[in-house]
This record gives sequence, C-alpha cells and structure tokens, in this order.
Amino acid sequence: MSLASTLTSGRRLGVGACALMLAACANPPAPSTDAVANASPPATNTAAASAAFDPATLVNLPTTVDYEPPEGITYRADSFLSENVRLTAQWFHASENDGQTLPTVVMAHGWGGTAAGFRRDAVDLARAGYLVAVFDYRGWGESDSRVVLTTPRPSDATPGATYTAQVTELRGYIDPWEQVEDWFNAISYVATQPMVDTSRIGVRGSSFSGGHIVYVAAHEPRVKAIVAQVPGMEGRPNAPYTPDPAAAIEAANAAAGRLTTGEQGYPDAGAQEVGNLVGAPIGNKVTRWAPVEMAERVSQPTLFIMAENEELFSNELTGIKACEMVTGPRKAIMIPDIAHYGIYGAERELAIKTAIDWFDRYLKPDGASTRIPVDRSEPERGDCRAPFVRPPGVGAPATQ
Repeated sequence: MSLASTLTSGRRLGVGACALMLAACANPPAPSTDAVANASPPATNTAAASAAFDPATLVNLPTTVDYEPPEGITYRADSFLSENVRLTAQWFHASENDGQTLPTVVMAHGWGGTAAGFRRDAVDLARAGYLVAVFDYRGWGESDSRVVLTTPRPSDATPGATYTAQVTELRGYIDPWEQVEDWFNAISYVATQPMVDTSRIGVRGSSFSGGHIVYVAAHEPRVKAIVAQVPGMEGRPNAPYTPDPAAAIEAANAAAGRLTTGEQGYPDAGAQEVGNLVGAPIGNKVTRWAPVEMAERVSQPTLFIMAENEELFSNELTGIKACEMVTGPRKAIMIPDIAHYGIYGAERELAIKTAIDWFDRYLKPDGASTRIPVDRSEPERGDCRAPFVRPPGVGAPATQ
C-alpha cells in the first residue's frame, strides 16, 4: 500500500491499551456536561466527582474568539508559528495591569487536552498579577496541523515553488518530540510580546505536559521557574502499569517500522488506543520519551505537585525521582487522598494556589504583591518526601 493511500485511510498504530506511561487500565469516566462551561469541575465536588473530571475530554467550550473572560480580566486571542504551523494562543491578565510589563506564565495541556481547559487556572494566575499565555499544540484545539501530500509533487516544480496539491491533515495524535518543539517556539513567541518581562518567564504543565516542561527547562535558560502538576515523565513501559514492558516496546518498534515503509499511517484524529485517553501515540515515540532523565540538568526553581493515589504512573519514577535530581531550589507536595484527576476537581484550589505561591517567590520582583508573605532569604531545597502540609488560606477539599 502506498504512503498516500495509507494516510488517507487513517489506519491506526495498534500499540494497545495499558501499554504506555499514561495507560492505566482504571481510566476515569467521561466528565459531567456540567463541567464544560468554563473548564470548571462538576457542581457536586466530591472525591468521586473530581475523579471523573478530566479536562482532556472537555467539549463544547467557547472558541478563542467567542470566549468571554470574567470581569476584571483582559483577554486576547492570538496565534504564532511553530515550524511554520500556526498555533493558537490565549492571553490573560488583570485589567488593572493593562500596559504593564509583567512576570509571565506559559501553559499547555496534557495528553489529548486543549488550551481551553486551562482557562480557569489562567484567570486565577492573572488575578494574582501574572500575564498568562496558554497555547494548543499543532493538530490540537484550534491550532493548525501538519499536512502531507496525498498526490505526487509535480515533476516540473522547482525547489521552493508554489503549486496546488491535495493534502491530508495530521491531527489528534501524540508526538512528545513535536510538542516540546511547540513549547520552545511558544517561549520564543512569548518573549517578543511587549508586556512580557523576559527575565521572569515561568512554565506550568499538568500530566503529560508536566513532563514536557522538565525537558524544556533543561534546554531553555529563559525559563526561570517551573510548576509540574501530576507530571507524567516516563514513557518507557514499566510494570505494573504495563503488564509486559518488553512486548510493549517490541510492538511500538514494529509500528515505527511500518510507518517508515508506508505500510501504516498516522492514527485517526482523536483515536483512543491507550485506555480512554484521547489521542494515539505515534510508533515508538512515546516509549522513547523519558523527560525525567533531563531533571539533573534543571537548575531553575521547580515545584512538583503529585497525587497520593496516582493511578496512571509511578510517582516514585516520575515526580519524586525528578525532584531528587534537579539541582536548583525544589519542593514536592504529595496531596493525600486523591488520584490523578482529583487535581482538577476537589483539589484544584490547592493546586493553583500552591503554584501561585511558588511563582510569587521565584518570578515576582522584590516588593511585588504576593498571595502570602514570601521569604526570599534562602532558596528552598525541600525534602522530596516531606509530609503534606496544607498551605495558608487553602481550605480542605469539598465533600458531599
């Protein structure tokens, strides 16, 4: 079968459920439709309800041009180029800070999510005095996608020529290597904006993107502070999350080989081949993805927020390992009594306020307003296994 016909047919990669880092067999059900209005958790904010709230599955959120921010927030829809692909971006800041140069936080979604799912967190950060940029990876949300030719290139076309062609979009797949390039380009784009204090750029990622930002920070000195929330940083299959790691790697390598021969193409957009997660991995790209190994190159202040009952991967091999490897200021918080998706529901307030406190300490200039008093006399070098202490001004999770 030709590459063109394979791409057109959209045949899937067939790596299989429960084979990769985020492929736990106990996947959460789809969230309540009550959750979709502004990426807010379900109205009944119990532990069970929060476990069902997954921003990667949210649908019917307002588009970038239709979204109306809450009172007191200035919002702007924008776009930038990443390797010649147009990506959408959304900007947030407190209206009282119009025209000021501000410390800036960049965010992007995890496996199968979209930037719209981060709007509520972006508003909270904006109210705390930050300029916030949230973007969609190529092929996700409202961003454009890579395209491939499905008809031959004209034989008389000269190098660099413009010609009419039939193409196929590649959308809704998981390629961590492309996604971190989008991160690098997002930071370069953010640094061109007049309200951005380029000496005070922070990054915040959740789940799959929580691993991406460790890789990015290890290679990008313009990043000055990091918050990695329930971070997935180990794509290499490991037990018990993968029953047979060697077989999973062999299957992924075989799929990668079929891609090179044209026997197999990219998966259908939004395919669910890894449990209930939206978006299928490409060949062996995820099984080769281990940003945790880059943690030893991270000297920027880094906060790791983890869920005690994490079911999608091992905290020991991800957040805790990375925390112990980073060379700069660090802190790890293990939130008790929640699983992975509880970070978006019952403990969302804790997660975002803890992130704000970290950025207040390491991004804001001396004398700037902070949520709680900040002691900058000594950089924090916390115990990566310290007992959990709820920070000031953050209530316990809601119960029914």
